[in-house]
Amino acid sequence: MQSFEQIRSHVGSRHALRTNDPYLISFDLTFADGRHQGLYLAEMEDEDGAKYLRISTPIGPYTGMDGTRCLRFNWEQRTGYLALSDLEGSPYLHLCENRPYGLLSESEIERVIEELGTLGDRMEQALSSGGDTL
Repeated sequence: MQSFEQIRSHVGSRHALRTNDPYLISFDLTFADGRHQGLYLAEMEDEDGAKYLRISTPIGPYTGMDGTRCLRFNWEQRTGYLALSDLEGSPYLHLCENRPYGLLSESEIERVIEELGTLGDRMEQALSSGGDTL
């Protein structure tokens, strides 16, 4: 995958897009038990102009969270990390992963979507006592 348009085309052929902006798409990943998890894919660029794909999923409101616990989680992860971003004007904890375009293939995108979506759903359940709001 060399462009966000290629990524959009691939993901859009597999998932119904909720957001379809120039450098941002979103969709719901649905699980066998009927639960779902919202995922966001966005193009990012570093200071040298290299393009990256950020895949993220909100896991819960940041209100009342312990920042130290979040940083400890980040340290233990092999893939994915926690970040803070606004969602509908409120701070939300997101599970994220950034990948350089040069390393992306269709199968790698699907693998990361499934991995982050599943982990994000489990984390959301843990934070919200089993809820499924995101």
